[in-house]
Amino acid sequence: MNCGTRTLSSRAESKSHRYSMETGTACYSRGSFLTNVSSKHSTSTAMASSPSIAPFLSSRSLKSSSLFGESLRVTSSKSPPRMSRIKGPSAVTRCEIGDSLEVFLTNATPDKSLIRLLVCMGEALRTISFKVRTASCGGTACVNSFGDEQLAVDMLADKLLFEALTYSHVCKYACSEEVPELQDMGGPVEGGFSVAFDPLDGSSIVDTNFTVGTIFGVWPGDKLTGVTGRDQVAAAMGIYGPRTAYIIALKDAPGTHEFLLLDDGKWQHVKDTYEIGEGKMFSPGNLRATFDNPAYDKLINYYVREKYTLRYTGGMVPDVNQIIVKEKGIFTNVTSPTSKAKLRLLFEVAPLGFLIEKAGGFSSDGTQSVLEKQAYGAFFMAAFAPMAGDCDHNSEKWRGSVCGIVGAPIDEVWDSVSQSSKLSEWMPMVEKCTTLEGEEGIPGYVRLLSGFMFPQDDGERSWIKEKLLFMDRPTFSYVYRMEASNVGLDGSVNSLKLFDYGNDTTLIDWSFEVNPLEGVCKGDIIDYLGFLYKSCINRIEGAIDKNASSKQVEGGASMNT
Repeated sequence: MNCGTRTLSSRAESKSHRYSMETGTACYSRGSFLTNVSSKHSTSTAMASSPSIAPFLSSRSLKSSSLFGESLRVTSSKSPPRMSRIKGPSAVTRCEIGDSLEVFLTNATPDKSLIRLLVCMGEALRTISFKVRTASCGGTACVNSFGDEQLAVDMLADKLLFEALTYSHVCKYACSEEVPELQDMGGPVEGGFSVAFDPLDGSSIVDTNFTVGTIFGVWPGDKLTGVTGRDQVAAAMGIYGPRTAYIIALKDAPGTHEFLLLDDGKWQHVKDTYEIGEGKMFSPGNLRATFDNPAYDKLINYYVREKYTLRYTGGMVPDVNQIIVKEKGIFTNVTSPTSKAKLRLLFEVAPLGFLIEKAGGFSSDGTQSVLEKQAYGAFFMAAFAPMAGDCDHNSEKWRGSVCGIVGAPIDEVWDSVSQSSKLSEWMPMVEKCTTLEGEEGIPGYVRLLSGFMFPQDDGERSWIKEKLLFMDRPTFSYVYRMEASNVGLDGSVNSLKLFDYGNDTTLIDWSFEVNPLEGVCKGDIIDYLGFLYKSCINRIEGAIDKNASSKQVEGGASMNT
């Protein structure tokens, strides 16, 4: 999970306690879920109505940092960050311990489409639970668009969840941490849903046999940009450990609810959580940040001195779940200049914040509930947001790469990616590509791209002037350099190379390097460019199939005439 400082928590240890630390996401006892206490002097994000935080963090020691592209406001120790808890309806639903998942959902919500979606996701979670125990944990040749290595089990879980959403027939769009571009699932807009998920959070600890899990949030309609966590109609976790559990919260039903996977493959309702109370239990993520984040270091020392019990697994799903199950605790995930700890809003923070708040706890980014954050920034705005003290401005190039497999022969892929006239078919948000000088395919060729590839503050289109440095058909590779632009990436270079992956599939390897940018964080710009190029790879196969279908239609029409 990746983001700034945040907090998920219980109601707060006492209303009389002062909140003095800005948080990313965290869960704490009377609780909180804290993410991103960041930097030498930058904000800590924590939700804590707890004396555990107040002694160490003040407006003097913390500077404003940016989370998802919006600047976190520094608050004094006298004024608490705004936190909120989701309040369910006063009427108690007719749901009982021992009910099956289907019976529980039928009693909890009248929305049959939502019931179908959650049941289908439950089927996927059951299959993933088995696959986690038996699937390969070896790395693949690919990384996702956020720079994380994709393991075989990640990709398998990703595939199963997309299939479940398609099968539900009520999901319009879906995206995942592995495939962040919206995928059309074929469901309706009216009465349908859009789903964002992390297929296997904590996959790097699968081989050590630690608990891992799936996270997902459900939004109404066809929107996953411009939405907030509070717009969710449901959120859930699948937990794969000694027991397999399905944790669900519904917007219109009070509480957060646990279902256990039985030997017969059915889900049984085993626990409800409506309150998260006091308790000295803490799960401090990214402890490396204490090295150059004095505020976080003091906070951790406070927990140790006050004899809080350490309960940290290295996976956000089990650490947040223990707060719900034990009904107490605090989770923190904090950054520093040399130790990043990103949380992703749509895939992790918003769904987990929803589960915590429905369970009676709190979540915070330091100024407000994480459920108030708009998802648009999680993908785009954070890429260019300065974070005080967190930026790397050495003279070396900033480099990154992504890769992916396309289900088409290498010659067809090359014909699509090497022609400027086809660029808008597979490059997201490119509206137009114009030749400025030279001959396409020959070094020295210059083209102008325009569209919404990089969001501008004034809403205007972005433009990029690119020059071809190298293109070679025999090796299926090319290199372009940005000569000028209005996005601040002048001089950056992107290189594409194709490999025959067998069985009429192609491996695309896309690497890029950027000159260091003043006031912009290296990790953020690498994440955004990775997202952009990965989105391109995800669209190439569809563009090739569409062109093939068009040719077939044209050929049929010619024969008929």
